Amino acid sequence: MSNDIFVWIEHTDNRADSIAWEALTAAGRLAAATGGAVRAIAAGSGVGALSAAAAQRGAATVYSADDASLASYRLEAHGALVAALVAQHAPAAVLAGASLRGLELTAWVAARCGAPLAADVTDLAVEGGAIVATRPTLAGNLVATVTLPGPGTRVLSVRRRIFPAAAEGAAGVIVSVPAAVAEGALATRVLGFEAAASTVSLNDARVVVSGGRAVGSADGFKPVRELADVLGGAVGASRATVDAGWIPYAHQVGQTGKTVQPDLYIACGISGAIQHLAGMKTSKTIVAINKDPEAPIFKYAHFGLVGDINQILPALTAAFKKRLS
Repeated sequence: MSNDIFVWIEHTDNRADSIAWEALTAAGRLAAATGGAVRAIAAGSGVGALSAAAAQRGAATVYSADDASLASYRLEAHGALVAALVAQHAPAAVLAGASLRGLELTAWVAARCGAPLAADVTDLAVEGGAIVATRPTLAGNLVATVTLPGPGTRVLSVRRRIFPAAAEGAAGVIVSVPAAVAEGALATRVLGFEAAASTVSLNDARVVVSGGRAVGSADGFKPVRELADVLGGAVGASRATVDAGWIPYAHQVGQTGKTVQPDLYIACGISGAIQHLAGMKTSKTIVAINKDPEAPIFKYAHFGLVGDINQILPALTAAFKKRLS
């Protein structure tokens, strides 16, 4: 058993997801408390530059698995690699970002290794050999403190935009490791990807402008997009608009969609159902626009505008264009 903290580096086509660098920061805090070192796992095909980047962002060692079977994310390939490295090195903890992939992989690795799991963590500490994790629960209405006792490996995923991205510094060592499962033994194949139409990722956006049922139709998202474009932000949506077929699921914010924490979140015609609030109420600044002055969203908004979004949004867009030009 070691005191080291492992981090799985999430990426697409060898471009790291920012949540991976945030997980490295969280791992660094744990390692400082356990007296261990941060060790990263970079798996893919042609991951030399990705491995070097992880080594420069706080990882003392980067286990670099460069194999065609790891080119695209597949749980059975990436999960097996992480589990094999855990079995070999017995780290104190394994971290990943709480993205869709990270949540899946950490749950799978925890089950495979018989390790305790804390998901979607917002704070971490070490107390008497145990890792104490803080995480939201019940759609964000309560905050739970989860204690993961030692010894043994603990598995955690950290929420996006909670921890700052690890800064570049002295480079660590890169160690080549083999894939854990041969391509022929994998049951799935990745045939391709279809890119989302949005030009700004909801996960990375510092400004999110979301439309709710009040937009009325797919065309009703036009003023929402125009405001998001002026602010350099991304377009979000409530579940009701996605279910109605007005906008693709990739834009959905909420308990069954994406969890975002931008600097500015503008909710346009969104009532504030608990499921939607679970995905955005930790945003740094929330602006709510709704015709109903009693809409629940106003209880969580820092600023509120009561009125018709079809009148307010174009006025805001014009004002921001003038101010930002």
